Amino acid sequence: MITALEPLGRDALAEDAFTALVRTITGHPEADPGDVRVEVVDYPIGTPSTEALLRVFGTATLPTGAPETDTVDWSCFVKKLQSARHWPFIAMVPDGFREAFIQNLPWELEIAVHRSGIAELLPDGMRLATAYRIDVYDDDRGTLWMENVVQEPGPWPLERFERAGYLLGRLSARRQPHLVEPLLPRGNITTPGVGLRYYTNGRVLKSAVPALADPETWRHPMLAAAVCHLGDHRLRDDLLELADRLPAVLDALDTLPQCYQHGDASPQNLLVPKGKPDEFVVIDWGFDCPQAVGFDLGQLLIGLAHAGELAPEALPLVHKTIFKAFLTGMAEDGMEASEEQVLYGYLGSLLARATFTALPLEQITKPGDEATLAMFEERVMLTRALVDLVSTVV
Repeated sequence: MITALEPLGRDALAEDAFTALVRTITGHPEADPGDVRVEVVDYPIGTPSTEALLRVFGTATLPTGAPETDTVDWSCFVKKLQSARHWPFIAMVPDGFREAFIQNLPWELEIAVHRSGIAELLPDGMRLATAYRIDVYDDDRGTLWMENVVQEPGPWPLERFERAGYLLGRLSARRQPHLVEPLLPRGNITTPGVGLRYYTNGRVLKSAVPALADPETWRHPMLAAAVCHLGDHRLRDDLLELADRLPAVLDALDTLPQCYQHGDASPQNLLVPKGKPDEFVVIDWGFDCPQAVGFDLGQLLIGLAHAGELAPEALPLVHKTIFKAFLTGMAEDGMEASEEQVLYGYLGSLLARATFTALPLEQITKPGDEATLAMFEERVMLTRALVDLVSTVV
């Protein structure tokens, strides 16, 4: 084993395997590995199926005719995957739901993506990150060695949201249930809306909504101060009224035209390579089951706002832009669905997926400094923007 790779743990490669990896990355069959270092990615991991995120950087020499050689730099992104049974916080899931939680979180999905033929199905302007090596272990763990995408700097312009919406519309049209199969076939995964319904019945109705219904939640100093400063004293009542409509909304979503979509199409999962502002490298696929047409637009809308990188007041314009672009892309690839159906699929899914979890209740006990209060105020504004938007159709 190479000492510099020890931070990778069980994934630290032997010399021969490491040399083969470097030759795959550089594209040169005679590349000779040189220096190498491993860096842990500074990004909060919020998914139980992700064990670790790392980047590996190195050099290699390429023979160009003795005695001269050329030295090149290379890098790759390492994503270590795991079954939820290995998640450090799995004990927080109640005993009665734990095994179902483990079984319903398909940790192998990203591996299945790279082993599928979906790369040929993506519309021009979308591509997968290049996978250099895939390791799968017997204990429900695996590792992806992928392209390290250096991203275009700066915020997303409106035109990029528009292009993403258009390409997601084309992707949805190409992945209608009569055209494709799930990326990872299992159980009842072909049932319309099964993924969103499972998420809603668990994370939303058993956790988020009871917390929002509890008056003590709203008396906490951080949330109370944010609500009072913004004067949005109806927010709790509006959220609970929407929660009462959730079962009917889920039923209605299942009657709409369905598609296998990306499943988690936030801008954070649509990487824009540096120097290629019109290209998206699509990562972190999710919800590998039929969902109502328009489902992907919800995460595209709120991903950056949820991360504090897009102001809540910008959402109405982004909403109109991506919705129109999605319709154009969908129609271009021959899918028939009305504007009303797509809008309901989009906003009804957004209601269930994100509206009740936009308030950072998991951080409600943080020290009450100015930065935390500002964050709570921004999330209150984001929640209000979502409530007002989804209320137009549900």
